[in-house]
Amino acid sequence: MDKYPEFIKQVDNEYWLVETEAGNYKLHYKIKDILFCWQSNFQHIMILDSYTFGKMLVLDGIVQTTAADGFIYNEMITHVPMNIHPNPRKVLIIGGGDCGAAREVAKYPGVKRIDMVEIDEMVVKACLEHLPEISGNLCDPRVNFIFKDGMKYIQDLNRQNDDGIEKDLYDVVIVDSSDPVGPATSLFEADFYRLLYNVLEDDGLMACQSESPVFYAKTMKNTYDRLSAIFPITRLYTTTVPTYPGGIWSFTIASKKYAHVNPSKFDKETICVNKEILESCFAIPEFVKKILDTQTQC
Repeated sequence: MDKYPEFIKQVDNEYWLVETEAGNYKLHYKIKDILFCWQSNFQHIMILDSYTFGKMLVLDGIVQTTAADGFIYNEMITHVPMNIHPNPRKVLIIGGGDCGAAREVAKYPGVKRIDMVEIDEMVVKACLEHLPEISGNLCDPRVNFIFKDGMKYIQDLNRQNDDGIEKDLYDVVIVDSSDPVGPATSLFEADFYRLLYNVLEDDGLMACQSESPVFYAKTMKNTYDRLSAIFPITRLYTTTVPTYPGGIWSFTIASKKYAHVNPSKFDKETICVNKEILESCFAIPEFVKKILDTQTQC
């Protein structure tokens, strides 16, 4: 490790990733080795091997997923919406460069096409090569990699409709974005959600990560409120991801028709999600309910 970015610190011949959250909170991860380090056109990308969490994807100094607990996030953001929709055949994933979400969606034999729109091709390449614990060395003919800005992709689909060109419509859209900074900022805006509504089938639904109710309560509430103003059905659910700030993490479902999970039909091989998790994940803590019930901050 002769050369390293500012968020890799050397202390007494030991190397640490120092992640800063909300300006006044820092997490330190002891690092064995840097497996991949690259500055792309969009962000700084690293695959690190840590002592506690194993291999991890780090973008601009922020941990995105780890071998130790990444399965929790990827299973929760995919299997909940995939279970709610009775027959998902065409699925769009926006973001998800670690390929973990696509790997989970590919477990559904009824799915005929998975379009994965990721702005940074280098993230996908790095995870497929260095982080198979998450990507699973994804190789499925149904997965169509589209290296493009997610907002631009959705805008183009909407323009096709305006021009009278028949556009692709999706049964399920999963927005697996990083935090609302840098390339992912537009993926949390109301304009983006309105455009997403238009590329869903009449019974389509979407799911997105909506941040920590502890550290980023305003982002969570804004996401919920913006989607509630567009979709007839909006529901928030939570899980615990140890490497994410505050531990507890939220997701939001926005649907045109379907509202409820069907645990009895769940039969996928998973590490975290099971029938009981599907039944209970929408039972959110009281403090989260109060955040959602307060007057909108949009």
